[in-house]
Amino acid sequence: MQQKKEIINKLRSSNLRPTKQRILIAKKLFDRKKTFHFTAETLNQAVNKKGDIKISLATIYNTVEAFKKAGHIREILTNNSKSYYDTNIKSHHHFYDSESKKLTDIDYQDVILDKIPNPPKGKKIKDLEVVISLQNK
Repeated sequence: MQQKKEIINKLRSSNLRPTKQRILIAKKLFDRKKTFHFTAETLNQAVNKKGDIKISLATIYNTVEAFKKAGHIREILTNNSKSYYDTNIKSHHHFYDSESKKLTDIDYQDVILDKIPNPPKGKKIKDLEVVISLQNK
Protein backbone atom coordinates (compact mmCIF):
# COMPACT_ATOMS: atom_id res chain seq x y z
CA MET A 1 0.00 0.00 0.00
CA GLN A 2 1.31 3.43 -0.87
CA GLN A 3 1.10 6.42 1.40
CA LYS A 4 -0.23 9.75 0.18
CA LYS A 5 3.32 11.16 0.06
CA GLU A 6 4.43 8.38 -2.32
CA ILE A 7 1.38 9.02 -4.52
CA ILE A 8 2.21 12.74 -4.64
CA ASN A 9 5.84 11.95 -5.56
CA LYS A 10 4.63 9.64 -8.33
CA LEU A 11 2.42 12.43 -9.70
CA ARG A 12 5.23 14.97 -9.55
CA SER A 13 7.62 12.56 -11.30
CA SER A 14 5.05 12.49 -14.13
CA ASN A 15 5.02 16.31 -14.23
CA LEU A 16 1.47 16.35 -12.90
CA ARG A 17 0.27 18.67 -10.19
CA PRO A 18 -1.03 16.57 -7.29
CA THR A 19 -4.64 17.78 -7.42
CA LYS A 20 -7.33 16.01 -5.38
CA GLN A 21 -8.67 14.36 -8.53
CA ARG A 22 -5.28 13.05 -9.67
CA ILE A 23 -4.43 11.80 -6.18
CA LEU A 24 -7.70 9.84 -6.14
CA ILE A 25 -6.96 8.33 -9.55
CA ALA A 26 -3.41 7.42 -8.51
CA LYS A 27 -4.63 5.86 -5.26
CA LYS A 28 -7.13 3.73 -7.21
CA LEU A 29 -4.33 2.57 -9.53
CA PHE A 30 -1.42 2.06 -7.15
CA ASP A 31 -2.78 1.63 -3.61
CA ARG A 32 -3.54 -2.07 -3.99
CA LYS A 33 -1.90 -5.43 -3.40
CA LYS A 34 -2.64 -7.03 -6.79
CA THR A 35 -2.04 -6.00 -10.37
CA PHE A 36 -4.85 -3.86 -11.77
CA HIS A 37 -5.92 -4.29 -15.41
CA PHE A 38 -8.28 -1.60 -16.63
CA THR A 39 -9.60 0.57 -19.43
CA ALA A 40 -10.17 4.30 -18.98
CA GLU A 41 -13.89 3.57 -18.82
CA THR A 42 -13.61 0.90 -16.09
CA LEU A 43 -11.26 3.15 -14.12
CA ASN A 44 -13.82 5.96 -14.48
CA GLN A 45 -16.52 3.68 -13.03
CA ALA A 46 -14.25 2.59 -10.15
CA VAL A 47 -13.16 6.13 -9.28
CA ASN A 48 -16.63 7.68 -9.52
CA LYS A 49 -18.44 4.78 -7.80
CA LYS A 50 -18.46 6.60 -4.48
CA GLY A 51 -16.99 9.73 -3.02
CA ASP A 52 -17.78 13.37 -3.10
CA ILE A 53 -15.38 14.37 -5.89
CA LYS A 54 -16.61 13.70 -9.42
CA ILE A 55 -13.76 13.16 -11.88
CA SER A 56 -14.35 13.71 -15.58
CA LEU A 57 -13.53 11.00 -18.09
CA ALA A 58 -11.22 13.50 -19.85
CA THR A 59 -9.18 13.93 -16.64
CA ILE A 60 -8.96 10.15 -16.30
CA TYR A 61 -7.79 9.75 -19.92
CA ASN A 62 -5.20 12.52 -19.50
CA THR A 63 -3.90 11.10 -16.22
CA VAL A 64 -3.69 7.55 -17.62
CA GLU A 65 -1.79 8.83 -20.66
CA ALA A 66 0.62 10.79 -18.44
CA PHE A 67 1.27 7.70 -16.29
CA LYS A 68 1.85 5.61 -19.40
CA LYS A 69 4.36 8.13 -20.77
CA ALA A 70 6.12 8.23 -17.37
CA GLY A 71 6.40 4.42 -17.33
CA HIS A 72 4.16 3.90 -14.28
CA ILE A 73 1.66 1.79 -16.22
CA ARG A 74 1.76 -0.02 -19.53
CA GLU A 75 -0.71 -0.29 -22.36
CA ILE A 76 -1.75 -3.79 -23.38
CA LEU A 77 -2.73 -4.37 -26.99
CA THR A 78 -5.51 -6.89 -27.60
CA ASN A 79 -7.40 -7.84 -30.73
CA ASN A 80 -10.19 -5.57 -29.54
CA SER A 81 -10.31 -1.83 -30.27
CA LYS A 82 -10.08 -0.79 -26.58
CA SER A 83 -6.87 0.20 -24.85
CA TYR A 84 -6.18 -1.82 -21.72
CA TYR A 85 -3.66 -0.78 -19.10
CA ASP A 86 -1.71 -2.64 -16.44
CA THR A 87 -0.16 -1.39 -13.21
CA ASN A 88 2.38 -4.24 -13.38
CA ILE A 89 5.18 -2.77 -15.50
CA LYS A 90 7.52 -5.79 -15.23
CA SER A 91 7.87 -8.02 -18.30
CA HIS A 92 5.03 -10.54 -18.41
CA HIS A 93 2.37 -11.90 -20.73
CA HIS A 94 -1.45 -12.02 -20.65
CA PHE A 95 -4.47 -14.12 -21.36
CA TYR A 96 -7.29 -11.99 -22.80
CA ASP A 97 -10.83 -13.28 -22.45
CA SER A 98 -12.79 -11.58 -25.23
CA GLU A 99 -16.14 -12.49 -23.70
CA SER A 100 -15.51 -11.13 -20.19
CA LYS A 101 -13.05 -8.48 -21.47
CA LYS A 102 -10.61 -9.47 -18.69
CA LEU A 103 -6.84 -9.73 -18.74
CA THR A 104 -4.99 -12.29 -16.61
CA ASP A 105 -1.25 -12.21 -16.02
CA ILE A 106 1.01 -15.01 -17.27
CA ASP A 107 4.46 -15.26 -15.74
CA TYR A 108 7.19 -14.30 -18.21
CA GLN A 109 8.94 -17.67 -17.72
CA ASP A 110 5.76 -19.63 -18.63
CA VAL A 111 5.90 -18.66 -22.31
CA ILE A 112 8.78 -20.17 -24.26
CA LEU A 113 9.45 -18.93 -27.78
CA ASP A 114 11.82 -20.83 -30.09
CA LYS A 115 12.49 -18.09 -32.59
CA ILE A 116 12.03 -14.34 -32.51
CA PRO A 117 12.41 -12.45 -35.80
CA ASN A 118 15.18 -9.91 -36.20
CA PRO A 119 13.99 -6.32 -35.79
CA PRO A 120 14.10 -3.91 -38.74
CA LYS A 121 17.46 -2.30 -39.52
CA GLY A 122 18.35 0.39 -37.00
CA LYS A 123 15.95 -0.96 -34.35
CA LYS A 124 16.32 -3.25 -31.36
CA ILE A 125 13.73 -5.22 -29.41
CA LYS A 126 12.75 -3.29 -26.28
CA ASP A 127 10.34 -5.84 -24.83
CA LEU A 128 8.37 -8.88 -25.89
CA GLU A 129 4.81 -9.38 -24.78
CA VAL A 130 2.44 -12.18 -25.73
CA VAL A 131 -1.32 -11.80 -25.47
CA ILE A 132 -3.20 -15.08 -25.80
CA SER A 133 -6.87 -14.60 -26.69
CA LEU A 134 -9.38 -16.95 -25.08
CA GLN A 135 -12.93 -18.01 -25.85
CA ASN A 136 -15.37 -20.40 -24.21
CA LYS A 137 -15.30 -24.04 -25.33
